[in-house]
Amino acid sequence: MEEEINSKSKNLWEKAIIAVLVIGLSFATFNQFQISSIGTGKEIPTGMSTVQAAVIPTGIPKIYGSELNIKYDDVSVNDAAKADQTIKLLGNLDNTITLEGSNLDRYVEIASQMSCEYCCGAKSIIFTKEDITSLESKIQEAIAAGKLTEDQAKTYRRKAGEAACGCAHSFAMRGIAKYLIKNHGSEFTNEEILNEMAKWKTLFFPTQMTAKAEALKSQGIEFSYSNLGSNKYRGIESGSSSNGGMVGGC
Repeated sequence: MEEEINSKSKNLWEKAIIAVLVIGLSFATFNQFQISSIGTGKEIPTGMSTVQAAVIPTGIPKIYGSELNIKYDDVSVNDAAKADQTIKLLGNLDNTITLEGSNLDRYVEIASQMSCEYCCGAKSIIFTKEDITSLESKIQEAIAAGKLTEDQAKTYRRKAGEAACGCAHSFAMRGIAKYLIKNHGSEFTNEEILNEMAKWKTLFFPTQMTAKAEALKSQGIEFSYSNLGSNKYRGIESGSSSNGGMVGGC
């Protein structure tokens, strides 16, 4: 009888230990999840993966956010009207700011690295110096062949820095670059301006850019917004389930 009681006590004690271990493991797992969330600087919303939470920018952009009264959070699938309004605001910067001299050279260098490939097939959101050289060569060939007059050629000529993609997202990204170069050129490096353009691009195409971030991670490529958004690793996510809508009209 005593042996039976001791056996039952032992079983109960073992079950208690197992229960404590299970609870402890669950608590540790929860804490790890919380730590990973803290590492991104934000809470993970329901339905959002940890990768998305790490990639999608939130909050107010430094310096220019308060000046333009915009937040990264203004571009979201949750509020299409606000997203369109914000994209239009940024796009108007492209339409109203004209850069010259060294500022224009800097703009061409930065914006040449960015495309809007999920909207259009253009290799860049602006005409690059290489584009202009290639275009002029073709124009001269057409003139020599008698297919084009010099006057007609004027309508085909472009300048480096002119818009090469007409979608609203491209206008917005160009606007950000122009605004920062003109108003805060000494406060932002070229890389930082490219990062800001890429952050907004991530907001415009969250599904595709999240897939690209996962592809970068799987290949051991360091994450940065310039790596994510620029042409440096364009198409690296090809073959992944990256099809998805965009935020804001194109």
